Amino acid sequence: MLHTFTAANYRSLRDFKLALEPLTVVTGANGSGKSNVYRALRLVAQAADGRLADSLAQEGGIASVQWAGPHDTRSQQKRGVAIQGTQGRGPLRIRFGFATDDLAYEIALGLPKADGTSRFNLDPEVKTEAVWQQPPRRRANTWLERDASVVNLRDKDGEWQRLRAPVENNRSVLSELSEPDRFPEVFALRERMRRWRFYDGFRTDPDSPLRQARIGVRTGALAHDGRDLAAALQTILEIGNAEALHAAIDDAFPGTRLTVLDESPRFEVGLHTEGLLRPLTAAELSDGTLRYLCLTAALMSPRPPELMVLNEPEQSLHPDLLRPLARQIAAASKRSQVWVISHAAALVAAIEDIAHVSAVHLVREFGETRVAGQGLLDEPVWP
Repeated sequence: MLHTFTAANYRSLRDFKLALEPLTVVTGANGSGKSNVYRALRLVAQAADGRLADSLAQEGGIASVQWAGPHDTRSQQKRGVAIQGTQGRGPLRIRFGFATDDLAYEIALGLPKADGTSRFNLDPEVKTEAVWQQPPRRRANTWLERDASVVNLRDKDGEWQRLRAPVENNRSVLSELSEPDRFPEVFALRERMRRWRFYDGFRTDPDSPLRQARIGVRTGALAHDGRDLAAALQTILEIGNAEALHAAIDDAFPGTRLTVLDESPRFEVGLHTEGLLRPLTAAELSDGTLRYLCLTAALMSPRPPELMVLNEPEQSLHPDLLRPLARQIAAASKRSQVWVISHAAALVAAIEDIAHVSAVHLVREFGETRVAGQGLLDEPVWP
């Protein structure tokens, strides 16, 4: 389980540290930085999957996502002076990191040297990268050390080895590993990170894959865009908790029964509604109903992930669906670590009530995202 997540100099996250629980709910006003927290964690996962440069390029390049506010707001606040922009002495580094019960990971990114030899001058360049056992970090308990292009890994015998194969400067070492027997601990971390699941809205327009019959293949985990919804639901019915799935549907839509229409080899979602002689197909369902079905399929996966992150799951949902959704989130947090980012007060309150947790509230001060009420002594320890 992740118990600490940290991000520095990324968008509004100048020096952000967050303690995580089995179920963590993050909320705050519009503009407080909730989406930046979600993007930061997703970037860490994409680094392990080899998509870090592509993802940052879609955000406008590394120069566009670097912190652009004052360098030392906290020290100025302590002195009681007016907050003014200040320039750091060294080059600005974007850092992401997390700690689990047994290890920690950190990656630092910066701009490449502008020597005029390449036009890819906005690609991120990995400056440092490390994996170590907790706590705290020492060379004796470190498995991976990277300084620019120099990469050292501790092998299965505990001996340091220099990685001979070159690693592209815009890619994480984790994405390049191909020797699980030689570097088992670091390789295992990479695979754990690749299995994290992120859900950030589902297309429900008329051309959405959710509304189309699709070839059905046994699906233990819903795709990030929900394109295999019917197959994922049928998989739960066959090898998951079918009784709980039907109960979740009835909780949200009383008197309604889920069915998966099968015109081999294609599957399609259907709902039997009281008073109708045939089931409603996916093409006929409302946006909110389809999204609720997607969230249910994700949360009730028969192959639960170590970490599942839901970004604003309340989109298009009727207020009556928020409490049933909260019940599904609370139940899922007993099988996986769940992180919910939401600005819907009703959903946040329902999760707090059902799961007996307290939401983390974000605020933005002088452009910087902070956890409300969290002082320096309250922050989780990070090396």
